[in-house]
Amino acid sequence: MNDEKPVRSPCVHVCALDEQDICIGCQRTAAEITRWGRMDNAERREVLQRSLERARASGHLLIPS
Repeated sequence: MNDEKPVRSPCVHVCALDEQDICIGCQRTAAEITRWGRMDNAERREVLQRSLERARASGHLLIPS
C-alpha cells in the first residue's frame, strides 16, 4: 500500500502563458498544467525538475544550481 501524499502543484496564482505557452508563474507548459491532475508523483517530480530548469534558463530563478 502506498501512503505517499500527492506532490503539490507549483502554482503561485500568477497564471499567464508566454509566447512559448509557458506559465510565467510556475514555469510549466500549458500541457503540463492541463495534465497535472492525472499525473502520478513520479511524473509530477519530472515536471517540477523541468520547471526549475526553465526558471533558471529564463532568469526567473536566481538561486545557483
